[in-house]
Amino acid sequence: MNTWFLSFYSPLLLASLAAFVVSPLVILLYRHFGWVDDPKKSSHAKITHTHPVPRGGGIVIFFALALGMAVFLGFDKHSLGILLGASILLVTGILDDIYDLSPYVRLILGLLSALVVVASGIGIAFITNPMGGVLDLSTWQIPLTLFGKVRFIWVWSDLLAVVWIVWSMNMVNWAKGLDGQLPGIVVVAAVVIGVLSLSFTEDVTQWNVAILAAITAGA
Repeated sequence: MNTWFLSFYSPLLLASLAAFVVSPLVILLYRHFGWVDDPKKSSHAKITHTHPVPRGGGIVIFFALALGMAVFLGFDKHSLGILLGASILLVTGILDDIYDLSPYVRLILGLLSALVVVASGIGIAFITNPMGGVLDLSTWQIPLTLFGKVRFIWVWSDLLAVVWIVWSMNMVNWAKGLDGQLPGIVVVAAVVIGVLSLSFTEDVTQWNVAILAAITAGA
């Protein structure tokens, strides 16, 4: 039980606390500059509020995510890749808050962030076959010499990972509209991923997955 608490609840609580502390600061900053969703100034369908509401939630989430990863995961090529990809999304979100970027620009930058994450070595090498067994996506590999070392592009694994990341980002984004709807979906999904990862404790790589899922849920 102690191990369970330390590996899951502690990262979740730290990220939650960080988001709780930073949120009022971001709200004050965005209200000061007028970066709000004001129903009197815009008739966009996404604005369902009856009063001006500050934007900038991405800043809060990024800060909590980065702090949680620094404390509980440390920095390697994978965590740095995730943070760099998240940084691209953070900048995109801030610019969109201020300038209302084109959906095509946001899609391209989202694709870039996914490519950065996959380039750090994160991919989907195996998936469960609904008909039984496992589908191996690591069979098609292309060697590439980079910085004096031979590296491999796992074509199907990397391609599926990019598509899945971009797809997931946009599907969750399209699902928002009511207060708490988008973060509620992400919290539930992250907790489920974390709990499922902890059921494979013999695989040490799943511990980092569980910890990152907990941090994400907390943020």
